[in-house]
Amino acid sequence: MRAHLPSMPGARRDDPDARHQNYRWSGHKGVRHEGGQSLGIRSLVAFRVALNYIVGMHSIVTLISGRGSNFEAIVKTAQKENWAVQFSGVIANRPEAKGLDFARSEGIPALALDHKAYPDRAAFDQALMQQIDLLKPDLVVLAGFMRILTPEFIRHYAGKLINIHPSLLPSFPGLHTHERALEAGVETHGASVHFVSEGVDEGPIICQATVPVLPGDSAAQLAARVLQMEHQIYPRAVKWYLDGRLRIEGNQVKVYPPESQLFAHE
Repeated sequence: MRAHLPSMPGARRDDPDARHQNYRWSGHKGVRHEGGQSLGIRSLVAFRVALNYIVGMHSIVTLISGRGSNFEAIVKTAQKENWAVQFSGVIANRPEAKGLDFARSEGIPALALDHKAYPDRAAFDQALMQQIDLLKPDLVVLAGFMRILTPEFIRHYAGKLINIHPSLLPSFPGLHTHERALEAGVETHGASVHFVSEGVDEGPIICQATVPVLPGDSAAQLAARVLQMEHQIYPRAVKWYLDGRLRIEGNQVKVYPPESQLFAHE
């Protein structure tokens, strides 16, 4: 049985002034009071945080905007390899994000926090930080989170905020990477996992994957090939982090014990 948690206290669906509070966590399996009443989110959060502390389990919070396929790849890899990790929550800035459905199906707490309900970027990021901090994550994973984050947000999670980008950084930061790679005539394209810094798609690179650009490729064909590799390297980067194997040295990331940080499409 899956419990759907109530809206945060003080918010009513018919009260437009309460829109900043009117978000809903859901996704917990089998957590109910007697009589079928859902257990409050704050009690559930406190229970999860305490449990993680007791058993020494790492906690991950993931931010998404859409289907969250990289988030799904990380969860499925963790299940297959039996990681000692708690996926403490998934937050989407778009209520219609399909990745929320996957989270709920796995019993992972899911929250839609609509950025359009906030007057500016800073106000949204403050609300987002409040929700993330409730879950006390060891790592915050950006998995297709299509928002430029404020410097305050990035500094708040410095050293434990990572992102994946569909290009071989520092080439092609920003949007439309596949179209730009084809226009530039490069023979090799790919994806990069990196720590987040205050520059857009900057920060120390954890690992990369290369894919060939084939004759006649469309942007969609190239994107599909890159996404296949994203699903391989993002779980690896997350696991390295959880295992304490990453060291930031200047603007580079080293893995200890040493292991290749470059992967190639076969």
